[in-house]
Amino acid sequence: MPSIVSITGTYVTTYDYWFNSYQQESTGAGSGIIIGKDDQYLYLATNYHVVQNAKSLSVTFVDDKSADAVVKGYVENNDIAVVTVKLSDISDDTLNEIKEIQVGSSDDLAVGDPCVAIGNALGYGQSVTTGIISALDRSITVNNVTFSGLIMTDAAINSGNSGGALLNASGKVIAINFAKTSSDGVEGMAYSIPVSN
Repeated sequence: MPSIVSITGTYVTTYDYWFNSYQQESTGAGSGIIIGKDDQYLYLATNYHVVQNAKSLSVTFVDDKSADAVVKGYVENNDIAVVTVKLSDISDDTLNEIKEIQVGSSDDLAVGDPCVAIGNALGYGQSVTTGIISALDRSITVNNVTFSGLIMTDAAINSGNSGGALLNASGKVIAINFAKTSSDGVEGMAYSIPVSN
C-alpha cells in the first residue's frame, strides 16, 4: 500500500452546440503506482484515461498527505501515462512512509494464481480486493480501441481503481488495472495491462 497513490483531477470537457462551444469542468479519481524517483521527481505509472484532459492533478499518498502532480508522458493507445511529483513538494515524513513498487513478471502467470488489487475505489481512498487470475491474453474494445494481451481477474475493480496495481502473492506488481465489464448480469470480469508487455 505504501507504493500506491490516489490521483484526483480536475478535467475540462469541450462541448460543441451548433455554432457555439463551451467548456465544463468536472472532477474524477483514479490510482497510480510509485515506480521510481530521481533527484527532483517521484515517478508514478497510471492509465492515460485517468489523466486525459486534466487541467490539474493531485496525488494523495498512503499517509493521506497530498501534492500537485503533472503528466510527464503517455502512450494513448496503450492507455499508459507517467506522472511526476516534485520531491520538494513532499514532506520528509511522507517520503519515509512511501516506497517504490517491486515489479514482478506477468509472463509466468497461470490461470488460478491468487492476486490482489489495490486502488482508489470510487475515490474514497485506498482499498484492497483479492481474487484469482481468471484468464490470460484476453482482448477488449474500449472507445473503439482494442487492447490485447490483457489479464482478466475476478478481483473487484471499480471506478477509481484505474491505474492501480494488480499484485501477485509476493506483493509484486504484475499488471495495471484499467477496465471491467459492467453490463447487467456480469460480475467478476476485470482487465489489467500486464507489466511485461
